[in-house]
Amino acid sequence: MASRTRRHGPATGAPDGSRRRRVPMRLLLPSLVLVALMAMLMLRGYVHSEILADYRVAPAAANDKVPQGILKGGPVIDTRSGRSTTLRVPDNSVVLTFDDGPDPEWTPKVLDALKRNNAHAVFFITGTMASRYPDLVQRMVDEGHEIGLHTFNHPDLSYQSKKRIDWELSQNQLALAGSVGIRSSLFRPPYSSKSVNMDNNSWPVTEYIGSRGYITIVNDTDSEDWRKPGVEQIVRNSMPKSGKGAIVLMHDSGGDRNQTVQALDKLIPHLKGQGYEFQNLTEALDAPSAHSQVTGLELWKGKAWIFLVDASDNITAILVVGLAIIGSLVIARFGLMLLLSAIHARRTRRRDFTWGPNAPVTEPVSVLVPAYNEAKCIENTVRSLMRSEHPIEVIVIDDGSSDGTARIVEALGLPNVRVVRQLNAGKPAALNRGLANARYDLVVMMDGDTVFEPATVRELVQPFADPRVGAVAGNAKVGNKETLIGAWQHIEYVMGFNLDRRMYDVLQCMPTIPGAVGAFRRSALERVGGMSDDTLAEDTDITMAIHRDGWRVVYAEKARAWTEAPESVQQLWSQRYRWSYGTMQAIWKHRRALVEGGPSGRFGRVGLPLVSLFMVLAPLLAPLIDVFLIYGLIFGPTEKTILAWFGVLAIQVACATYAFILDREPLTPLISLPLQQILYRQLMYVVLLQSWITALTGGRLRWQKLRRKGGVSAPPTVPTQRRQIMDERPVR
Repeated sequence: MASRTRRHGPATGAPDGSRRRRVPMRLLLPSLVLVALMAMLMLRGYVHSEILADYRVAPAAANDKVPQGILKGGPVIDTRSGRSTTLRVPDNSVVLTFDDGPDPEWTPKVLDALKRNNAHAVFFITGTMASRYPDLVQRMVDEGHEIGLHTFNHPDLSYQSKKRIDWELSQNQLALAGSVGIRSSLFRPPYSSKSVNMDNNSWPVTEYIGSRGYITIVNDTDSEDWRKPGVEQIVRNSMPKSGKGAIVLMHDSGGDRNQTVQALDKLIPHLKGQGYEFQNLTEALDAPSAHSQVTGLELWKGKAWIFLVDASDNITAILVVGLAIIGSLVIARFGLMLLLSAIHARRTRRRDFTWGPNAPVTEPVSVLVPAYNEAKCIENTVRSLMRSEHPIEVIVIDDGSSDGTARIVEALGLPNVRVVRQLNAGKPAALNRGLANARYDLVVMMDGDTVFEPATVRELVQPFADPRVGAVAGNAKVGNKETLIGAWQHIEYVMGFNLDRRMYDVLQCMPTIPGAVGAFRRSALERVGGMSDDTLAEDTDITMAIHRDGWRVVYAEKARAWTEAPESVQQLWSQRYRWSYGTMQAIWKHRRALVEGGPSGRFGRVGLPLVSLFMVLAPLLAPLIDVFLIYGLIFGPTEKTILAWFGVLAIQVACATYAFILDREPLTPLISLPLQQILYRQLMYVVLLQSWITALTGGRLRWQKLRRKGGVSAPPTVPTQRRQIMDERPVR
């Protein structure tokens, strides 16, 4: 039976339509978070030239359509207002220009060299780099240098449409406005050379750039520093013709620029000794500054852009750390599960294994069955108990059912089955009521939609042969695994829940006795105050409390119970939402165990961190794997991304196969494991995220009754056994 708090007012899903009003919000909030993460990744990819980058470079073409005045003219090309004129810098003037920056390593060194030699220069910045390093652009301006545009993503504009060219220019200006609050009218096309090299592909671009109000700057002298030919060769390449002025092309980004920095310390003093001046372009041409101030909305748009780029870089860095953490946690969890579950299986399956000095346990057991509107399931549940190989009494606690659950049990007329009725008060209250009516010191608790095998109770209570054991977790299995969603839950139960329980058993920090199949000493329950309704996961709450009281909690793999798993996404959501939120509540409730001594402190410093890492933090960060997967598939590297995903899947398949073999389950359901990773896991992520949002906002989660079909029964291959029951007639 699903866990339930006392209901005050209509439950979600009532005819008043409250559920329909809540569904969009619980879907909207996690969706917005995931969309925001993807948006930050997309922005980061854009400013790192991983998105919309175009690395094609056009080969040389004919130049018969380029005016001769351009081909024979200077490196400053003005095509504004339909004109086609060129300019050269005056004699004895050198304009140093640097492309592709700013670079966080080499631009500061270039600026230092210029400052040492008292020289100004023009920096043609790309929007991607300026967006990421606005402080360097600010330093350029503060130290008297001039800024020009070099596009945003550095594509060859010969291949681009006018719309893309406009976009490259506007985004470049946006980055400049956000960095230093200015615009620039200077532009240098990527992959450009001297004016004599203008061809029929680049000339139309130059004309269009002019129509947008920009002056195109090429060069007279190319240092070819990008080839890294050596410091002396860079100096020789940069030398202007004797007495002539020159615009010199260099780079402050795009690779190791150590030779460029060293060349500056030789070139500038040498040319100054020959009477050359090193000026900005507009200073050399005695023209108005190329810079103009940006104000108002344009300025704030630029600042907002820089803020978002900075946020995307920081968030992405955090996501990468998170991805590393989740990767480590996943590997650690798989490693621990495989190692410790093998140790558990080897230990408990030895021929001479015994649970304790009082084995075998033969004393009778009280089986508590809390039931709320379980009319479709309760008969199968009770009849399965009547086949028990262990002496039992059955107490069905009807928690205010409105569907005749109690009458169905009474009409069966089964010996040693009692019905206790109470007003609706919730599962913890029902279990406490059943405990008060129980006759025996060993108590088994199960849900009203679960069926036991004949040996289940016997196997479940054998660990009590050890007087230190206070509670036992059974092996819950999915009974309705014929559907796809049922098969996925079956994989989850076998691979996750039961391997986890073996691991936690060995570590002596079992976090949860499943409500479907668990056993307790009455004395252990009474010492911790019985079942509590402080959380929505009363089974996790009571298990942690028993640990803290000094009892051992173990896992009995042979105590199998078959439960009816949710058969719709809505029902599965309701169940897992409650589980996730309830687990968080239980962890918070028992947080003091972290600083306490004795058994409580041991559980607090071992159990609580493991539960928090593997059941709360790891699933919360796990969507990062899928976010980066989607990003990698779309924007690359696609092959490595696919390989990494299949690598993770292979690890999961190996673990799942081991878990199924260990649990003696057929491997056929594992065929759907890849699809489970794509669809089912995403739902679990969103559920956990919604639980976090509910917890952080202080929301209250109401219980949601799961709809049952009553189709789960004990496996038909189980032989009929002689009933071992107490000689007592049913009572009400």
